Amino acid sequence: MTKQRYFFLVLILGVLTALAPFSIDMYLPGFPAIAKSLHTSTEKVSLSLSGFFIGISVGQLLYGPLLDRFGRKKPLYVGLVLYIIASVGCYFVSSIEMLIGLRFVQAIGSCAATVAAMAMVRDIFPVKDSAKVFALLILVLGVSPMLAPTVGGYITAAFGWQLIFLILASIAVLMLFTVIFFLPESYQPDPSYSLKPVPIITSFWSVMKNPQFFTYAICGAVAFSGLFSYLAASPFVFMDVYGVSSKVYGWIFALLSVGFIGSSQVNSVLIRRFKSEQIVNVSLLSMLIIAIIFLTCTANGWLNIYEIIAMIFAFLCCVGITYPNTSALSLAPFTKNAGTAAALLGAFQMAIGTFVSVVVSMFKSRSAIPMAGLMAAAAIIAFLILIIGKRTIPEPIESDVKDEEANFLIH
Repeated sequence: MTKQRYFFLVLILGVLTALAPFSIDMYLPGFPAIAKSLHTSTEKVSLSLSGFFIGISVGQLLYGPLLDRFGRKKPLYVGLVLYIIASVGCYFVSSIEMLIGLRFVQAIGSCAATVAAMAMVRDIFPVKDSAKVFALLILVLGVSPMLAPTVGGYITAAFGWQLIFLILASIAVLMLFTVIFFLPESYQPDPSYSLKPVPIITSFWSVMKNPQFFTYAICGAVAFSGLFSYLAASPFVFMDVYGVSSKVYGWIFALLSVGFIGSSQVNSVLIRRFKSEQIVNVSLLSMLIIAIIFLTCTANGWLNIYEIIAMIFAFLCCVGITYPNTSALSLAPFTKNAGTAAALLGAFQMAIGTFVSVVVSMFKSRSAIPMAGLMAAAAIIAFLILIIGKRTIPEPIESDVKDEEANFLIH
């Protein structure tokens, strides 16, 4: 594969992966304006974020079997069209309940892009390159947290929060045409793949019982939930507790995203010298130490807003290094069931993240303690799962697939 083709494919897959995060990040600065417009509270508006997470969790399990049965592109078309319709609907909502419901539908559509992109990474690139490709996807994905909140803050201030959803619909239209005309099909439809309930459940179970998948998918998802704690709590913490404007919040969000994105690119360098499982060990331990320090200092009131930003930055750096490696190790054992495995991986991430975001919205504390507490809990549990789960893995599959075994698209 030429370098030009390599990066072109990574760019398209990265943009697909970014659709769901962009849908989350862009409207975060509009929470106070949405609450005022729909005559509700900021905490109630955060349930629209939880509804989005639930939709992604459910939708990924739906798309996994469809991607393995019909190929990668046809289910992707359906998901993008559904996303466009729901996004336009969000523009016209008149109640918070309508917004929550349409955000759920919007998420069902967006997760087709996420699952398809992850499955295509496994289809197109050799296993030994997966962690590097996932890190590059995060680089493209980084456009979302760096630009979306800032752009969303200015749009909300100048034109109102409703316009954000029309812009999201327009982005999805462009993505649909890009997929149709420029993204090759990476997996031929498999008529033998049954869509009946029992075979689907059997397929999911065959993936679940793989010790390498289960260990790295679960510990990675739990670690990733620390990011969801920050996403769900940050509008309240920074705009309500510390009183920053929606524009300033957008810039804070963009700054913190540099930690997540930058560390993922450092991982591309680390992977040349160390194995993915070695990197995960160190990154999770570092995350654990940082999270405990953050919780201790926050609980005692020792941190100002700048120090809180610094602690979150350090935590997100650890997440940025952990995520591409746990994702690559989770999907490495699979070829035929890559779509199902990618769906389960994403479902775990979103299900646990949804739970965390709902828990955060239930707290009424006028501080950053709930956010710090949940980030610490995520780090502790993820580290324990890694330590226990590694004992069940004989020898992690990381680079035992030869380049020529990769999908025909590489050539």
